Parts: sequence; structure tokens; C-alpha cells
Amino acid sequence: MKIATWNVNSLSVRLPQVIDWLAAQAASDAGAIDVLALQELKMSDEKFPLAAFTEAGYQAQWFGQKTYNGVALISRSTGADVVKNIPGFEDDMSRVITASYPDGQGGTVRVIGAYFPNGQAPDSDKFVYKMRWLTALHAWVQQEMLAHPKLILTGDFNITFDDLDVWDPVALKDTIHCTAEERAHLQALIALGLTDSFRLFTQAEKSYSWWDYRDFGFRRNRGLRIDHVLVSDALKADAKACVVDKLPRKNERPSDHAPVVLSLL
Repeated sequence: MKIATWNVNSLSVRLPQVIDWLAAQAASDAGAIDVLALQELKMSDEKFPLAAFTEAGYQAQWFGQKTYNGVALISRSTGADVVKNIPGFEDDMSRVITASYPDGQGGTVRVIGAYFPNGQAPDSDKFVYKMRWLTALHAWVQQEMLAHPKLILTGDFNITFDDLDVWDPVALKDTIHCTAEERAHLQALIALGLTDSFRLFTQAEKSYSWWDYRDFGFRRNRGLRIDHVLVSDALKADAKACVVDKLPRKNERPSDHAPVVLSLL
């Protein structure tokens, strides 16, 4: 299987890029993407371009929101047992979509695609919301892992693991995405029995998944690694590669994020 995540920062703008990228992946030696988690659709449900994905040979589950947020799972097989947002956590933001997919071995892989809150600034109300959201996510993922040993939590986490994920860890210390509080929540997810699949493999220094549009951030490689693919212990041994595909970031009118792709045996 190949599982990918991509914050497209407006699917209405980036739809041709997503379709082209899926086609390029399918034509590559590594093979097609089985499940692609998208974030920041920035469209209501009725605007979702299902026909375009169907024509390209893909199924879709989506959870939209006008103007902001919105998540989707694009897949080669139909997703089952679909859940939207975090059960039991009252939220008017469309941030999470979950479904189960065949693993090719008679079982299923549970995929949680999430757009974590940004948090804005450590002293803001939005940061308080982010902490509450992360606490609720932790409790729910713990339950999901009991029911689904093969589980992947992926998406735009809006959190870095450590200084290796930050282009300037001194200047950005304790700023949003890099605070001790956010990282503690991320480590709490790891403690449930999840692994950062990107770090299972030797990676180039200064490997990031997001670059600011301003000040030539991408050209100067001033980025952050905030898009992650976490795998449960039952899948860890099957991981054979995890990469950031920077090529779409070079597109005309690109998203500020690049896809992250996990390949499983």
C-alpha cells in the first residue's frame, strides 16, 4: 500500500495538480497511491469535485466546510466505517475523516486523516482550542487503536517533533508549531504505540513539508516538517519508505505544503 497526505490549501485551486500528481504516482515504478488524505479543501460538501476523482479512477470520502478547513480521503477502494470529526467532541470545524481500507491480506487498515488546529499563538484562545482538540483526539485514537490494530494517523499536524523539523530552531523556539505544549501532545500520541514513519528511514538534513509563501521560503528551504504519517506497531515492520515529494511545491500556484508518502509492503 501507499498512503499519502497533502494539505492542498484549496482543492478548487489545486484540483488539477492533485489529479496530475495521482496520475504521475500511478505511472511511477513505486505504483499508485492507495489512500490520499487531503486537508484544507476550503469548500462545502456540495462543491466537492467527486466526478473528477471518479473519472480518474478513485473513490472519495469527504467532509467539507465553506471557506475554511475541510478534509477528504481519496482512495482506489471504497472506504468503510466512515467517521467524521472526533466522536464526543463538539466542534463546528471539519477537521477529521476516518475510514477503513483493504490491506491486501484479508484485513483492513484504519486511516485517520486530520487537519490539526493551527493554534495561531501560544497566548491565544485558538491555542486553548488546539490543546482541547488534541486531548480529545488522543482519547479517541486510543479507542480506535484497540478496535483497529493496523492504524495510520496522518495529515497536517501543525506541530513539529523537534528542532530537526525547524529551519531555524533558535528563532522559532516556543513559537506556534514548536512549543513544548504542542510537542508533548504529539509525544503522547506516539506513546499510544504510534511511530513517526518518516524517521524510520535515513532522511536528508533540513527535510521539511511546509514552506511559507513569503520571502522565498521554499527557494531558501526555510520550512517546517508539520505533515506526518504515524503508523501503529502492527504496520511498523511493513514500512519500506517514507518521503516528502517536493516536486508539487514547484508548481505554478502551488500549495504551501508538499505531499508526504508512506510505502508499505
